[in-house]
Amino acid sequence: MRDGAGIALWGGVECTINRVGDRYFDQLERTGHHERIADLDLLAGLGMRAVRYPVLWERTAPSGLRSADFSWADQRLHRLRELGVDVIVGLVHHGSGPPWTSLMEDSFASGLAEFAGAVAERYPWVRDFTPVNEPLTTARFSALYGHWYPHRRDSASFLRALLVETRATAAAMHAIRRARPDARLVQTEDFGATASTPRLAYQAAFENHRRWLSLDLLCGRVGAAHPLHRHLLDCGATEEELAQLAAEPCPPDVIGVNYYLTSERFLDHRLELYPSWTHGGNGRDAYADVEAVRVREEGILGHRDALREVWQRYMTPIAITEVHLGCTPEEQIRWLVEAWEGAQAARAEGADVRAVTLWSAFGAYDWDSLVTQARGHYEPGAFDVRGPAPRPTALAVVAKELASTGRSEHPLAGAPGWWGRDERLLYGAPRSAARGIYRPRERPILITGAGGARGAALTRACEERGLHVRAMARSDLDIADASAVDRALVEVGPWLVINAAGYTRVHEAEDEIEACRRANVVGPTLLAEACRRRGARLVMFSSAFVFDGSKPEPYIEDDPVAPINACGEAQALGERGALDALPGALVVRTGSLFGPLEARSFAALALSIVQRGEPFRAADDLFVSPTYLPHLAHACLDLAIDQAEGVWHVANDGVLSFASWARMMCDALGLPSRAVHACPARTLGLRANLPRQGGLHSRRRAALPSVPEAIEHYARHRAEPMLAAG
Repeated sequence: MRDGAGIALWGGVECTINRVGDRYFDQLERTGHHERIADLDLLAGLGMRAVRYPVLWERTAPSGLRSADFSWADQRLHRLRELGVDVIVGLVHHGSGPPWTSLMEDSFASGLAEFAGAVAERYPWVRDFTPVNEPLTTARFSALYGHWYPHRRDSASFLRALLVETRATAAAMHAIRRARPDARLVQTEDFGATASTPRLAYQAAFENHRRWLSLDLLCGRVGAAHPLHRHLLDCGATEEELAQLAAEPCPPDVIGVNYYLTSERFLDHRLELYPSWTHGGNGRDAYADVEAVRVREEGILGHRDALREVWQRYMTPIAITEVHLGCTPEEQIRWLVEAWEGAQAARAEGADVRAVTLWSAFGAYDWDSLVTQARGHYEPGAFDVRGPAPRPTALAVVAKELASTGRSEHPLAGAPGWWGRDERLLYGAPRSAARGIYRPRERPILITGAGGARGAALTRACEERGLHVRAMARSDLDIADASAVDRALVEVGPWLVINAAGYTRVHEAEDEIEACRRANVVGPTLLAEACRRRGARLVMFSSAFVFDGSKPEPYIEDDPVAPINACGEAQALGERGALDALPGALVVRTGSLFGPLEARSFAALALSIVQRGEPFRAADDLFVSPTYLPHLAHACLDLAIDQAEGVWHVANDGVLSFASWARMMCDALGLPSRAVHACPARTLGLRANLPRQGGLHSRRRAALPSVPEAIEHYARHRAEPMLAAG
């Protein structure tokens, strides 16, 4: 962790290993980082000067030092040293120690100290340590809220856990400093601030005192004059142990501030303004406890003010040690940029801010359930690990820019995030317009073919996400007219063009070959050439029709194309023409499209016929991957923002026959599925040859939610009037 003249980029690997009952949840295993030492080269390639890295007690020495296995840590720490990346070693990350101890037991402190000493002796070049990550947060989740082991739910247990963690941290640093006297404590904690209605000011004051408690205890500040001194004694602390901590402080050398949008809370006694799941209380008053960003007109403090408050209280070097937002790629970018700019601003005002940490570089699993369940909910970080190898996301691009130049040129970095827009306000009494955070509008996204169902879905997705979009229907722009395309790109100045136009009427295409090729070959190629000249990115669409259907299993991106109908032939030529003209283009192949605001898809046709009380005949020997338009639209935006290139298969996860699909749709809409009559495709009199196997799978793991989920969403959001696809 080198001191420097400016803000440094640090990184972090999500390494929580928490215990729920007798089960341990290991993020290193779940993200696959445990198996990929090459991940470290990816971190170094972003320009990271230091990495918060785990040598976790539970993983390394679960049965004690005699049987400890340091081989995994040996390889990784030596590799980071070779790469010239400093290491901040973490020993316990939201854990409770090996099975033979817990946060409630003195053996946690003595055992961690013994382990910490061994780590320091083994890696003498490491100077920086975080023995216990976020001790206050861990104590709350484990002993006040009961989420993690030992699953206590009372103030006395919370305090006992926090005191044990504090003693463990001090004992660990004492052991580490026997091996390396100049070792530094980098103590992380979540920055939580609480506001309230006037009636609950006393509770907000208590929580705002408590949020500093882990740092106050380490700094030896909890004496008789501390605002919580009496409360601590009432909860079981003794005068002697508090006095000992005050007499033998272990102050951090660097305070790591972890600041999340959920960190700031608002307490409101007016329960009727909030949903019941937010209701709680303290025995004296009942109140709702919600994220401040969702209810306060003035918004959140922000990184600069949070850092300034920590600096003024402790006058100790600071780093932002976790920057993460489980949201869309553009919002993740904006949150990181705001953190960086906040750190720069606080530093300019005199605070000794050292670094900003890109946290969860390889993502994290199931933090939406506070890692109490294994539901498979993944949030990407700088890299998305759901494919055969980690794929850089937009965060990686922006992080590298920040590390090298101190600023980002990403076209979406300058716009306000959702936490700065009016739609963030969900609760509370009627109010005036929310205070906005205004920045110059970013360059727009141009959507062509916006009059059709696909274009309309993409336009809506942009609007929902606060992306600046310019939508052009076919009447506004003929993509097969070169001069019109050039004029449109000059006028709009987009950073991204999404071509939602195209000829998709597969049976009519057999008789309208020229019209099909004009829309699916000439237009995409001209757009790609124009985007290359203007420095814009391009997304275009294709489908499973580029395959002949002879493969017994779903097609992946590397399978050779072999179309058997005119529409597929044109789409295959259009893919090749666009990629030849613009190798960085993104070609998205989909299955059969359906959505709540369209009327011409197979799904809509089946429902309309059954709704009229008529039988509907559907093939049971042709297979497809249905693709729900809203899911597709958001996935395409994510990929485009991440600068994905080449061919991607993006369809809902699952393959089924057209007959089965129609029956599932009827069941979801409460219509009689017996009205769907399964039959061979040859009996339907179809004009075009359709691939028998039209299922799509992605080797890049771009699968959308499952087909049943997509159908459920369709049934829930279907609306009238429906728009005709064009």
